[in-house]
Amino acid sequence: MQAPSSLVLDRALDVLAGRPLVALTGAGLSTDSGIPDYRGPGSPLRRPMTYGDFVSGPVAQRRYWARSHVGWARMRRAAPNPGHHALAELERRGTLRGLITQNVDGLHEEAGSRELIDLHGRISDVICLSCKEITSRAVLQERFERANPGFADSVGPEIETAPDGDVILERTEGFRLVGCTRCDGPLKPDVVFFGENVPKDRVERAYAMVDALVPVDGALLVAGSSLTVMSGLRFVKHAAKQAVPVVIVNRGETRGDPYAILRLHEGCSEVLSALAGAAPAVAAGAPIPQWRDLAP
Repeated sequence: MQAPSSLVLDRALDVLAGRPLVALTGAGLSTDSGIPDYRGPGSPLRRPMTYGDFVSGPVAQRRYWARSHVGWARMRRAAPNPGHHALAELERRGTLRGLITQNVDGLHEEAGSRELIDLHGRISDVICLSCKEITSRAVLQERFERANPGFADSVGPEIETAPDGDVILERTEGFRLVGCTRCDGPLKPDVVFFGENVPKDRVERAYAMVDALVPVDGALLVAGSSLTVMSGLRFVKHAAKQAVPVVIVNRGETRGDPYAILRLHEGCSEVLSALAGAAPAVAAGAPIPQWRDLAP
């Protein structure tokens, strides 16, 4: 991991030093954990399954779950990288007041982040489309293994892993699905697919987290997101409208660049680790409004 130049870090600290922060993270933060992203420099064109595809019926669901069954074994071995740990450290010091992540890998929580909104859900949870019961992905993995003995072992390591934890696997017609243990309904990972709306309460909580920066002269730190979809971009636009400074750390251009006062074309692990190493704890003073107090 190469440290960012002192000039880059100085520019970031000039903007961020002494300010309470909220972070908005995307797939680029998890690439150093071995999880590929969708739109980073050099990433191949990927066509993830949409919500409409998934709910179309068993054929699409079989394709998704066969790929996910193989990919899950790889994804659950991923560990938090220095960028995740740096954000958790900034939270422990009182500098980072909240974190909104577009990632579904659960690595922020594993690293120790607690004031966290999983905007798109968690790949480790499964929801029944019929009765809405939430169950564990790890338990489902065991059920799939019993229903499809040897399936995952038959797929070679050369098969490419996709960003959401599945693999690029073409032959899936022999994979056997299992249903909800309560009602036998179809199961879906409890994550927001392309074409699916983020639950309203999560969006409102995330807006409140950004709004809590206004009275304390805080800043929004974007790390590892191209902000291509409105799901994350809306919070950048909202911050800028509220005169909250926006700093973006990402390799490659983002749709949020016009709203940022500082743009760092650097790796997340490098910049966030440097910030955590250089930023002191926020000095004690008047009580600081918490985002939870502002949530509807």
